[in-house]
Amino acid sequence: MKALLLIDIQNDFIPGGALAVPEGDAILPIVNALQPHFDLVVATQDWHPADHKSFASQHAVKQVFETTQLQGLEQVLWPDHCVQGTPGAEFSPALEMNRVEAIFRKGTDPEIDSYSGFFDNGHLKSTALADYLKGKQVTEVYLVGLAADYCVYFTALDAIKEGFTTYFIEDATRAINADGFAKAKADMQAKGGRFLQSIDILD
Repeated sequence: MKALLLIDIQNDFIPGGALAVPEGDAILPIVNALQPHFDLVVATQDWHPADHKSFASQHAVKQVFETTQLQGLEQVLWPDHCVQGTPGAEFSPALEMNRVEAIFRKGTDPEIDSYSGFFDNGHLKSTALADYLKGKQVTEVYLVGLAADYCVYFTALDAIKEGFTTYFIEDATRAINADGFAKAKADMQAKGGRFLQSIDILD
């Protein structure tokens, strides 16, 4: 069975949001068109407490996009974003949600960030996404969403590790940084990730 994973298509990652991905809204018509082509559609949602340590605002001498250490891992410090219960954490109103069967929230532990939809960055805590997909007899996952070089990338790496045949629908994602995405793409391909365009599914 094939599943479509909608990664963090939330207001704060769309232009006008607190951590906007350039052209992030351009993926919405593509993502909506893809959904009827899949047996299962699930979504991930960044869901941070207001005092999350990945926020630059929680570090007196640090600026946005500087780095620090969280739980022994290098951490980029972000603007406050996707804070639990705020409009920025909500899914884009332009995103079709009727086919989404389950939502997996991540980034809920204030002490560690969680880019992947499967685990936090230290692989200390699972979101139970892998168990859910395996329970549905999913063997192939197709990834879309934001941002290509962070949350979609790390979700893809974990999907590969969990044994899923993993497809990255390239035109249904957008990256924060083009150079960062080029490195991420090379890494995913080296580890067995497969890349395609939406037309390969919609055609």
